[in-house]
Amino acid sequence: MRFDVEEFKKRAREDFEHAWHEGPSVLTPAGVSGRYPRLRYTRATPHPIFEIVQRLRETYLAMGFDEAINPLIVEESDIYRQFGPEAMAVLDRVFYLGGLPRPNVGIARKQLDEIEAILGRAVPSGTEEKLRETLHGYKKGTIDGDELTHELAAVLEADDAAVVHILDAVFPEFRELAPESSRNTLRSHMTSGWFLTLSSLWEKRHLPIRLFSIDRCFRREQEEGPTRLMTYHSASCIVAGEDVTLEEGKAVSEALLSAFGFTEFRFQPDEKRSKYYMPETQTEVYARHPALGWVEVATFGIYSPSALAEYGIGVPVMNLGLGVERLAMIAYQSNDVRQLTYPQFFPQEISDREIAGAVHLREEPASATGKRIAEAIRDTAAEHATAPGPCAFTAWKGEIAGREIEVIVEEPESNTKLCGPACANEVYVHDGSVLGVPDIEKWATVRQEGVSTGITYLDAVSSLAAARIEEAARCGQEAHVQVKMSKLPSDVNLRIEEYAMRHITDHNKKVDLRGPVFLTVRSVIPEQPTR
Repeated sequence: MRFDVEEFKKRAREDFEHAWHEGPSVLTPAGVSGRYPRLRYTRATPHPIFEIVQRLRETYLAMGFDEAINPLIVEESDIYRQFGPEAMAVLDRVFYLGGLPRPNVGIARKQLDEIEAILGRAVPSGTEEKLRETLHGYKKGTIDGDELTHELAAVLEADDAAVVHILDAVFPEFRELAPESSRNTLRSHMTSGWFLTLSSLWEKRHLPIRLFSIDRCFRREQEEGPTRLMTYHSASCIVAGEDVTLEEGKAVSEALLSAFGFTEFRFQPDEKRSKYYMPETQTEVYARHPALGWVEVATFGIYSPSALAEYGIGVPVMNLGLGVERLAMIAYQSNDVRQLTYPQFFPQEISDREIAGAVHLREEPASATGKRIAEAIRDTAAEHATAPGPCAFTAWKGEIAGREIEVIVEEPESNTKLCGPACANEVYVHDGSVLGVPDIEKWATVRQEGVSTGITYLDAVSSLAAARIEEAARCGQEAHVQVKMSKLPSDVNLRIEEYAMRHITDHNKKVDLRGPVFLTVRSVIPEQPTR
């Protein structure tokens, strides 16, 4: 909170030691919700795939490679030009692009009668002609599909909802449309894009040309599995120049992959031998990782002159490619690319610390004064916890919400103590369970290995009492709060966020916050003296 600078200067000059000890008085009480682990500064979490993409981009740029975006849509004829006799096998695994044809919709008397029935009025002859023109424009492509409803609504002078009803009821042609395939494909290899890019570029830039591209590719797998997805990211580069050799691939591999912790490299011929590479140049890259040992991480080769000639490219080109998801699996030591890529569709593990941060108070005072009342109730109850009843202790006196009040912690009955035994219980999270435990040997393991929420039953109940007292004072009323046995979190003014509760129940863990609390707090508004 703000404080009077001049006042503290004066106090320090008069009695420095006393002023120093009064320093904490300028702090606004944090309240339970403002305490760690609920109060945290957290770094937002990047997606693991895009984290690797970003690291690859930075590494390529540091190596002197310029970034490029290759065409994503590739014509079928380009696949034949690039892969030669292998084209049919490659095309078996590509996605063809398709779309809905635009129907030739006719308007006869029958359709007009149905439209008039829906609109509840006649369609003038001029409107009939405009309707035909609009539908013809849609057929010819001068009106886009997402504009058709609006255009028809303007012609018919009707709202969009009525036009949607007309399209569905009067023109079944729209509902019966089936998609038709084109000869365009989604890129299955980054190589398909490199040929197109280099054909336009190689004679217009200084050689050698060094480019990289990190983008999606699409492959029509029979099914997705732990190591295969139908869409993946390829991190690919090319070096094009008159003196390019296979040694470029080895040098690029080491420079690129050493940035990810790989220390040694081994190169061996790839048995697959794609026809867009020269014979004996397709090479697999194996790298040694400190934690994982030898793993396959990339492939490189020299493009075949036959394929390059199809695009008029007259210099050798080295191409290296690696799957980003493959590299991410290694970096994150994941055994399922689906879970790494789409974690939202798999059960999420939550740490004890995260669960502890999800435990909150149901009610808490809003004002700084209310939070001080909560602290005073807690401190007074803790100090006199074993006092025999009947007993009463003033915890706080002062003004709140414009009214003078007195807060009393009491035990009105005989043969009992001011506080029940469970008041001192502290809430811990241990092995996924939320437990309220006392500081005794039986629960030593929970207290040592678990994560404290920083909340005791007394903290929670004191905040409940202070919140109720604060609210009552605003209304000019006194308050009385009594907590007896705790069986549920709500009994001691606690709530656990829904996601954490779901994790607890899904993993057969428990929430055990039972115990005898037996604490009574009340507020009194003293009578004002009459004048």
